[in-house]
Amino acid sequence: MSSCTAPVRGHRSSSAAADCPACGGRYGRHSSYSSYASYPYPSPSYSSSGSSGGGRSSGGGVGSSARPRWSPAGSSVAYSLDEVRALTPVRRSVEERVPLPDRRDVFLCHAWDDRGGAAKELHDLLESRGVSVWFSEKDVALGTSLLREIDKGLAKSRVGIVLVTPALLRRLRGEGIADKELSALLARDLLVPIVHDTTYDVLRDVSPLLGSRSGLNTAEDTMANVAAKLAELVAP
Repeated sequence: MSSCTAPVRGHRSSSAAADCPACGGRYGRHSSYSSYASYPYPSPSYSSSGSSGGGRSSGGGVGSSARPRWSPAGSSVAYSLDEVRALTPVRRSVEERVPLPDRRDVFLCHAWDDRGGAAKELHDLLESRGVSVWFSEKDVALGTSLLREIDKGLAKSRVGIVLVTPALLRRLRGEGIADKELSALLARDLLVPIVHDTTYDVLRDVSPLLGSRSGLNTAEDTMANVAAKLAELVAP
């Protein structure tokens, strides 16, 4: 009796299956045998649906939308498949963290130059949705050590978000305080980049490690919708 070649060579395509002396008769050269048929799929943490148009994504999820398991029933917030994939490990970390009485929902890392513009806008949108935000403009008192207060804020926050703007990229090139915040955030699986008025390609040129993290992008969504997604992400 012929032996199946799958344990050694695999059946990763219809032609490979057809060449197998034991299985070739079942699949044939023009079979619809899937290249992933021999690999079990994990249970998805979201449901998805195809879209004939309007689906937006920063990567491979173009044309499809998804509903993450943490998004409440009846929510009007729409996610791309890429966004759900990027946010799922962050949500898992949020759920695993031990609750603390004085813990903030979000630590907002931003460039000093954005404190009265995009960073303030995002802060206000998040707080309007009931999200508690560590924001240097209100949480660092005069006369205190900025770096020490940042350390405390990072330790007490459930999720870190980095507002990636041209101003932040300039600061990262100079290796200032924003760089130190970012290093601490990158050490944990609790980081969501928010790309605003720039691109991931530019970010990867400045910080390949941060650029490797998928997140949210205001070129694909409004700042208000970005805040809505973050609010759902950190909700109890």
